[in-house]
Amino acid sequence: MESCISICLLSIFLFCRIVPFTHSFNSSFLPRCHDYERSALLQFKESFILEDTTLDGCYPRVESWKLVKGERGDCCSWEGVECDEETNHVIGLDLTDSCLYGSISPNSTLFHLVHLHSLNLAYNNFNLSQIPSQVGLLSRLTHLNLSFSFLSGQIPHEIFNMSRLISLDLSRSAPGLKLHKPSFKDLVQHLTNLKVLHLSSMIISSKVPELLANFSSLESLRLNDCGLQGEFPVGIFQLQNLKILDLSDNPGLKGYLPPFQLKSALKSLILPRTNFVGELPFSIGSLAYLEELHISECNFTGQIPYSFSNLSNLVYLDLSNNHFSFHSPIISSFSWVGNLTKITTLGLAGLNMKGEIPSWLMNLTQLSTVYLEFNQFTGPIPSTLAKLSRLKYLYLSNNLLSGPIPFQIYNMHELILSSNELQGSIPSNVSQLKNLEVLVLHSNNLVGSVELSTFLQLKKLRTLILSFNRLTLITKTSTNASIPKFEVLGLAFCNLTEFPRFLHSQDQLIFLDLSSNNIQEKIPSWMCSISTNSLDYLNLSHNHLTGFEKDPAILQWAKIRILDLRSNRLHGSFPLPPPSTSSYLISHNKLVGVVSALLCNLSALETLDLSFNNLSGRLPHCLGNFSDSLSSLDLRRNNFNGNIPSTWRIGCKVRMISIGYNQLQGEVPRSLANCSSLELIDFGNNHIIDSFPSWFGNLENLRILILRSNGFHGVIDKPQTKGFSNLRIIDLSHNSFTGKLPSLYFEIWDAMKVTNASHMTYMGDSMKPEQYHRFTYYGQYDYSMIMSNKGLELEYRKIPDILTAIDFSYNKFEGEIPDIIGHLQRLYLLNLSNNLLNGHMPSSLANLKELECLDLSRNMLSGKLPPELSKLTFLSSFNVSYNQLEGPIPRGKQFDTFESNQYEGNRGLCGVPVEKECENFEASPQERSNVVEDDDTGSVFKFKWMIVLIGYGTGFIFGVVVGHKITKKKHDWFVKTFGRKQQHRSQRVKRRRSRS
Repeated sequence: MESCISICLLSIFLFCRIVPFTHSFNSSFLPRCHDYERSALLQFKESFILEDTTLDGCYPRVESWKLVKGERGDCCSWEGVECDEETNHVIGLDLTDSCLYGSISPNSTLFHLVHLHSLNLAYNNFNLSQIPSQVGLLSRLTHLNLSFSFLSGQIPHEIFNMSRLISLDLSRSAPGLKLHKPSFKDLVQHLTNLKVLHLSSMIISSKVPELLANFSSLESLRLNDCGLQGEFPVGIFQLQNLKILDLSDNPGLKGYLPPFQLKSALKSLILPRTNFVGELPFSIGSLAYLEELHISECNFTGQIPYSFSNLSNLVYLDLSNNHFSFHSPIISSFSWVGNLTKITTLGLAGLNMKGEIPSWLMNLTQLSTVYLEFNQFTGPIPSTLAKLSRLKYLYLSNNLLSGPIPFQIYNMHELILSSNELQGSIPSNVSQLKNLEVLVLHSNNLVGSVELSTFLQLKKLRTLILSFNRLTLITKTSTNASIPKFEVLGLAFCNLTEFPRFLHSQDQLIFLDLSSNNIQEKIPSWMCSISTNSLDYLNLSHNHLTGFEKDPAILQWAKIRILDLRSNRLHGSFPLPPPSTSSYLISHNKLVGVVSALLCNLSALETLDLSFNNLSGRLPHCLGNFSDSLSSLDLRRNNFNGNIPSTWRIGCKVRMISIGYNQLQGEVPRSLANCSSLELIDFGNNHIIDSFPSWFGNLENLRILILRSNGFHGVIDKPQTKGFSNLRIIDLSHNSFTGKLPSLYFEIWDAMKVTNASHMTYMGDSMKPEQYHRFTYYGQYDYSMIMSNKGLELEYRKIPDILTAIDFSYNKFEGEIPDIIGHLQRLYLLNLSNNLLNGHMPSSLANLKELECLDLSRNMLSGKLPPELSKLTFLSSFNVSYNQLEGPIPRGKQFDTFESNQYEGNRGLCGVPVEKECENFEASPQERSNVVEDDDTGSVFKFKWMIVLIGYGTGFIFGVVVGHKITKKKHDWFVKTFGRKQQHRSQRVKRRRSRS
């Protein structure tokens, strides 16, 4: 019996020892994965090219997918592959950032892996291929991630077969990945188990479905940059499991923040650049888990709740660029921030904060990034910032800070101090900032000489902008050490006299500004060879450059978009920019010859400025073919001849076309009617022969129309539509128009009727180019024009939006001046001189309260000067000479400043300043009320005249517009001369009053 028991125990023992050995033996030689899945994975691998890992920093996981000769291979052991422990089916595939390049084919063996639960192909390059409909075969998927993978096209309907999905991430796959048909609403209706939904940068362009507010399991929702519209469902904010909500960069998305629940799990609330409005709820302070609150560039109003001080877990807080109000001093309104000691990133930019930089910042010892730009901070930059040992990114640009740059700031990676009033020199110990990557100091009052070698010692420095100070940059350096590879260099107005030699070695530049220096040489050949594969912006304007050392057939910067060579002395033929160019500015030079037809290869051209040169020949007809991209065309002051190009297509995007002062002929091309975005048309001073193009009235955005000095003729027809409603400036002078003044047009020029001069803006401000690179200061291309004003031909290099003008002088208009012209109450300049007008001057002219210049000279006007004209307190130029007017000249205010020659040729006029006294005319009550009785008449009038001269208030034509034409010497002469003449006039008034 015992022997039997022993044998049994031995058998059990041996079985227990042998079985594990057998299993181990089998697992070593018998692969776990199924043959068809192994084959599918290998074929999927072979359908792609592996990108260069040294360029992209990716890791090629699929390189481990290999078969050893004579063995079947265990695919479950391959990198990125997960198998089920029981069935050995492939259930997970993670190939994140695995260097894959190629298209996902509809026949891809990937779709044979029907047991997959998780598929992650993020951060690969699928070459803009579409997501095949066969993806619906993977119906067991719970996690799908195709983010950052360069996919495109419409999301297939078959994705709705994946009803088990709890996580879907299609973020930033490509600029063209769409969710239209099926729609966002369709997706939400089918995939009801989602906990994670990330669709960032997809083209959705619809409302957010209300149904999402019922997704009680939803934890993370990222819908940033999707073109979302309409009202955001407020119930989504109240989902108790929601931790992450990102709606940023959806300017068409409206909404407000409701009261929050006490048990909310919200950790990240990200809303910048949306149209969220209203006040922040007090209950926001109950979000105990909140770590990130980013609501910059919205439209929030009201006070910031003090309950913010309860958000003790905040790590990221950005309230920048909203419309908050403050009852207490602004700085103290934010004192609660000093209690949030975990904050690493703080954004309070653009909140109109005043006073010195607050001391409570020093409590935030974890700070690494501070955004305080676009406020009104004054005083010095506190040296105590050096105590914030973790501070690496400091943004203080666009304030009113003064004093020196503190030399105690050591640990910076990015230091942005531009557009302030900082003084003194650049600290010599800047060379000790070994981690410095970005230094931006432009537009301050920094002075002194600075050695370029100081910055070349900073090996990590990529951005250096010193422009627009009073610095002298010494660029000669004997160092043989390696020079940093710059991406952004701003050295404008740095007293450079030659191209810095260190640029020889720069091959990664994106932005280079050497403008407004004293460089007096030809552009060397080596300069045309730097950064040929990276340079995006090059500005060499306002120097003394004479040409190219070796004339290039086409400039070689392959990716350049903005090329600015304005205001130099470039001579010779027209240099062609690269095909990538979107803005080519080469005005105010000495170029000659014809414009090559190769210009037509610039398919991305948006702004072309060739004005103020000596170019000649016919304009390339392809200019009209640029209408899909071209926005601004300025060809003024050249010698172009022939007809205006007539190939402007439907959908034309041109907003400004200025071709004045050439020798162009023919008629105005009717195809310009296709350019519905046109705001400025200047065809002045050419040889165009045509009737008035009343069809321009269909251009709803047209604000400026200049047809001066051509061969336009005939009667101005009735307007075809109620167009021209936005017209602000019209110049038809020096033509051969006949008939009566077009009173029907005066009725529809609505933009000349309403005065809105609350702040000065300029035409073209809305054309600012996008910020191609951080920290740069790309300016916009300003609208400009040439117009006659007060007898002078003036160049307006910027056109104020409030400027309105009508110039119909030197034509053959006849009949009376219509009363309705008095409805144009916003009008600043009215010139109807040198016509055949007759009848009385309408008293309605006195309604033109903003009028500064009125010229009705050399007509056949009769009757009295309306005494109501003395109400025009901004009138600085008035001329009615050579008419048939009679009676007393209005007295008082501006009328006591005008010279006698402005009335000559009217024998019937009497009173000051002409020599004829008014014996038979009794002064009207209006005139009597304008006579000043006190002894300070001269000083009052002098002050009024000074206001007009210096452009004080809304009188701006001398001071603002022609300031660049009138030197200080001339300005002082104006003030001195007219001031003295005013005193003489005042004394003359007193003498005549005493005689009478």
